[in-house]
Amino acid sequence: MKLQRLMGFTRRAIDDYKMIQEGDRIAVGVSGGKDSLTLLYSLSGLRRFYPNKFELEAITVNMGYKDADFSGVAKLCDELDVRYTIVETDIAEILFEHRKENNPCSLCAKLRKGAFNIKAKELGCNKKAYAHHFDDVIETMLMSLLYEGRFHCFSPVTYLDRADITLIRPLIYVDEKEIIGFKKAYKLPVVKNPCPVDGYTKREFTKQLIKSLDKDNPGLRERLFTAIREGIPGWK
Repeated sequence: MKLQRLMGFTRRAIDDYKMIQEGDRIAVGVSGGKDSLTLLYSLSGLRRFYPNKFELEAITVNMGYKDADFSGVAKLCDELDVRYTIVETDIAEILFEHRKENNPCSLCAKLRKGAFNIKAKELGCNKKAYAHHFDDVIETMLMSLLYEGRFHCFSPVTYLDRADITLIRPLIYVDEKEIIGFKKAYKLPVVKNPCPVDGYTKREFTKQLIKSLDKDNPGLRERLFTAIREGIPGWK
């Protein structure tokens, strides 16, 4: 996928859900994965000509893994002219050494979000952008059905009153396979996820389930996304 096509998908989501207003200062969550780097690349490109002028801050919450190397991410941010901040934490130690969590994902997400929000506010940001894409949307909805018994999904735009910051998700129209293509085409400096439970989560199970169902029922993914847009508050 070329940058122009990526920005087209991103701008459509931003326009459809009025994600960006004049003067916004947006903190981009950069984990070092392909999704967050793609989001950073797209928003950096849009920043040059989008009608509503906005500023960007790139933030990485380092969970404390010793092997994590974000030097490539720092170099990319420099090339894109986006200030880059790494927030150092002991989250990995808390999860796996002190608490010895068997199912750490929920607590991990809570701790990472807290650290991220504090730094975003310190940097003067009124919004933050996460790199949830098309596949994340339908996977989250199906996980809610399977494990919670409810038809639910995160919203494209969410105001977080406790943190006093608005969360936007500009990649909701972008397929993961398109992001993989973009990563390869633009040689993104992806940082391997060092988490020991990576690839063994409920989300990974759900991802494979959707892949299998879509193979036997072509167009299933698109129909699931349509159901979300039509049936879940915050998506119309």
